[in-house]
Amino acid sequence: MTLAAATNENLAQISNTLIYSAMAVYTLAFLAYIAEWVFGSRSKVGRSSAALTGSAAAAPAPAVVVKGAQGATGTAVLEKPRVVTRIAAGTRDVPDGPGAAGGTYKGDLYGRIAISLTVLAWAVHAAGVATRAASVRRAPWGNMYEFSITFSMVLVAAYLGFLVARKNVRWLGLPLAGTVLLDLGIATTYLYTASDQLVPALDSYWLWIHVSTAIFCGAVFYLGAVTTVLYLFRDSYENKVARGGKPGAFAISVLERLPAAASLDKFAYRVNAAIFPLWTFTIIAGAIWAGDAWGRYWGWDPKEVWSFITWAAYACYLHARVTAGWKGRKAAVLGLIAFACWLFNYYGVNIFVDGLHSYA
Repeated sequence: MTLAAATNENLAQISNTLIYSAMAVYTLAFLAYIAEWVFGSRSKVGRSSAALTGSAAAAPAPAVVVKGAQGATGTAVLEKPRVVTRIAAGTRDVPDGPGAAGGTYKGDLYGRIAISLTVLAWAVHAAGVATRAASVRRAPWGNMYEFSITFSMVLVAAYLGFLVARKNVRWLGLPLAGTVLLDLGIATTYLYTASDQLVPALDSYWLWIHVSTAIFCGAVFYLGAVTTVLYLFRDSYENKVARGGKPGAFAISVLERLPAAASLDKFAYRVNAAIFPLWTFTIIAGAIWAGDAWGRYWGWDPKEVWSFITWAAYACYLHARVTAGWKGRKAAVLGLIAFACWLFNYYGVNIFVDGLHSYA
């Protein structure tokens, strides 16, 4: 074995160790996110009772001094305005929930611990991906294992980016941590591939352009899909309350703390709409790469077909969102179908369908 080969093998082993270490820290973050939800719900009944009885008003509210015409003064209490969102004109006005921490000190403490652990896990994770790249001396997404570990790294980076931008997305932490652990678990057990050089068709600078944009699009599409699922649950909860029904314990302890259905719907739509042009570019870049690699831009390969199906599904979703009769739940279902197409395009086509893109 040459010195270079030995060095590459050592780097690959270091990369594996870092990925497993990141999984351990992600597990701790996952448990901390659970604690955030649990401790945030313990005082939910107490807060609700205080709000109903008016005891919550014991805390001093902002006030101003008002001077009358004869010089008399008085105090006017300024109520904090309630922020509400709407899906469309004429729909219900519902305020956003207090978040995963439930507005409690202990819940917020565990939430901050969870975020800190997520940042640490992501740093170790990123080091593992970078070390894998160094071991093969190329972009670290030449097979499904490398694509998966990079995808989950970008997914966490997108979530942390929203937090840095002060967006209210901490409620995404629990499903995100669980998904990352599942993705890395599948990658390390079923998809693992030893470090090796690229097949000739992939040995191109288009690998950096086409695959990197596909990874980023998938990460953002995932955030939109999870938000859409939560929207469907929250919308059902709000509909039940509007009809005078009594929500169950799960709805009170979890769904009530989520943002309003309108807020979730708007967030999902915005992230999907923002990333859709980049997915369009991904398909175009893939066609150009196919022209360089195989001498044709389109050959009805299963990966090409399902990439286009995914594009068409998201186009239908975005069109439905601007069509009055398809807003809300109908459009949300289309969004989930579109993401299901993306998942099949990745797992199903690569593993179960033979084609030029079968790099499992």
